[in-house]
Amino acid sequence: MYNILIYSIILMFLLTFLLSLLMFISYKSMKDREKSSPFECGFNPFESSRIPFSSHFFLIAVIFLIFDVELVIIMPVILVMNSLNMTDIYIIMFIFLVILTLGLYHEWYNNMLSWV
Repeated sequence: MYNILIYSIILMFLLTFLLSLLMFISYKSMKDREKSSPFECGFNPFESSRIPFSSHFFLIAVIFLIFDVELVIIMPVILVMNSLNMTDIYIIMFIFLVILTLGLYHEWYNNMLSWV
Protein backbone atom coordinates (compact mmCIF):
# COMPACT_ATOMS: atom_id res chain seq x y z
CA MET A 1 0.00 0.00 0.00
CA TYR A 2 2.85 2.31 0.86
CA ASN A 3 4.54 1.62 -2.49
CA ILE A 4 1.39 2.55 -4.41
CA LEU A 5 1.25 5.89 -2.59
CA ILE A 6 4.91 6.60 -3.35
CA TYR A 7 4.48 5.66 -7.02
CA SER A 8 1.38 7.83 -7.28
CA ILE A 9 3.20 10.85 -5.86
CA ILE A 10 6.18 10.31 -8.16
CA LEU A 11 3.83 9.94 -11.11
CA MET A 12 2.01 13.17 -10.20
CA PHE A 13 5.30 15.09 -10.04
CA LEU A 14 6.47 13.57 -13.32
CA LEU A 15 3.21 14.44 -15.07
CA THR A 16 3.28 17.99 -13.68
CA PHE A 17 6.86 18.40 -14.87
CA LEU A 18 6.05 17.08 -18.35
CA LEU A 19 2.96 19.27 -18.61
CA SER A 20 4.89 22.40 -17.65
CA LEU A 21 7.70 21.45 -20.07
CA LEU A 22 5.14 21.04 -22.84
CA MET A 23 3.56 24.42 -22.06
CA PHE A 24 7.01 26.03 -22.13
CA ILE A 25 8.03 24.42 -25.43
CA SER A 26 4.74 25.10 -27.22
CA TYR A 27 4.46 28.75 -26.22
CA LYS A 28 3.02 30.78 -29.10
CA SER A 29 3.76 34.44 -29.51
CA MET A 30 1.94 37.04 -31.59
CA LYS A 31 4.47 36.41 -34.37
CA ASP A 32 3.07 32.90 -34.80
CA ARG A 33 -0.44 34.22 -35.43
CA GLU A 34 0.08 34.28 -39.21
CA LYS A 35 1.12 30.64 -39.21
CA SER A 36 -2.14 29.65 -37.52
CA SER A 37 -4.38 31.51 -39.97
CA PRO A 38 -6.04 29.60 -42.83
CA PHE A 39 -4.18 29.64 -46.12
CA GLU A 40 -5.68 29.17 -49.58
CA CYS A 41 -3.04 29.17 -52.31
CA GLY A 42 -1.51 32.49 -51.34
CA PHE A 43 -4.80 34.38 -51.03
CA ASN A 44 -6.67 35.46 -47.98
CA PRO A 45 -9.60 33.11 -47.28
CA PHE A 46 -12.69 33.89 -49.34
CA GLU A 47 -15.09 32.53 -46.75
CA SER A 48 -15.10 31.99 -43.03
CA SER A 49 -13.22 28.90 -41.93
CA ARG A 50 -16.04 28.16 -39.46
CA ILE A 51 -18.68 27.10 -41.97
CA PRO A 52 -21.22 24.48 -40.85
CA PHE A 53 -20.15 20.89 -41.34
CA SER A 54 -22.21 18.82 -43.74
CA SER A 55 -24.16 16.21 -41.80
CA HIS A 56 -24.43 14.07 -44.94
CA PHE A 57 -20.63 13.93 -45.20
CA PHE A 58 -20.51 12.98 -41.52
CA LEU A 59 -22.94 10.10 -42.11
CA ILE A 60 -20.86 8.86 -45.04
CA ALA A 61 -17.77 8.97 -42.81
CA VAL A 62 -19.57 6.94 -40.14
CA ILE A 63 -20.68 4.40 -42.75
CA PHE A 64 -17.07 4.11 -43.92
CA LEU A 65 -15.93 3.50 -40.35
CA ILE A 66 -18.54 0.79 -39.89
CA PHE A 67 -17.38 -1.05 -43.00
CA ASP A 68 -13.76 -0.47 -42.01
CA VAL A 69 -14.33 -1.98 -38.57
CA GLU A 70 -15.73 -5.09 -40.22
CA LEU A 71 -12.19 -5.93 -41.35
CA VAL A 72 -11.02 -5.75 -37.74
CA ILE A 73 -13.70 -8.26 -36.83
CA ILE A 74 -13.13 -10.58 -39.81
CA MET A 75 -9.33 -10.79 -39.50
CA PRO A 76 -9.23 -12.66 -36.15
CA VAL A 77 -11.70 -15.21 -37.53
CA ILE A 78 -9.31 -15.91 -40.37
CA LEU A 79 -6.44 -16.34 -37.91
CA VAL A 80 -8.30 -18.85 -35.71
CA MET A 81 -9.69 -20.92 -38.59
CA ASN A 82 -7.43 -23.85 -37.72
CA SER A 83 -8.61 -24.09 -34.11
CA LEU A 84 -12.37 -23.88 -34.86
CA ASN A 85 -14.36 -26.28 -36.96
CA MET A 86 -15.84 -25.00 -40.20
CA THR A 87 -19.48 -25.00 -39.04
CA ASP A 88 -18.64 -22.61 -36.18
CA ILE A 89 -16.81 -20.29 -38.58
CA TYR A 90 -19.73 -20.34 -41.01
CA ILE A 91 -22.21 -19.58 -38.23
CA ILE A 92 -20.09 -16.70 -36.88
CA MET A 93 -19.56 -15.19 -40.33
CA PHE A 94 -23.23 -15.64 -41.27
CA ILE A 95 -24.42 -13.85 -38.12
CA PHE A 96 -21.89 -11.06 -38.68
CA LEU A 97 -22.87 -10.61 -42.33
CA VAL A 98 -26.59 -10.62 -41.44
CA ILE A 99 -26.01 -7.83 -38.91
CA LEU A 100 -23.94 -5.92 -41.48
CA THR A 101 -26.63 -6.40 -44.15
CA LEU A 102 -29.35 -5.22 -41.77
CA GLY A 103 -27.29 -2.10 -41.06
CA LEU A 104 -26.87 -1.48 -44.77
CA TYR A 105 -30.61 -1.91 -45.31
CA HIS A 106 -31.30 0.55 -42.48
CA GLU A 107 -28.95 3.12 -44.03
CA TRP A 108 -30.55 2.61 -47.45
CA TYR A 109 -34.07 2.87 -45.99
CA ASN A 110 -33.22 6.18 -44.27
CA ASN A 111 -31.70 7.62 -47.51
CA MET A 112 -28.25 7.97 -46.01
CA LEU A 113 -26.68 6.59 -49.17
CA SER A 114 -28.26 8.99 -51.66
CA TRP A 115 -25.97 11.78 -52.92
CA VAL A 116 -28.78 14.12 -53.96
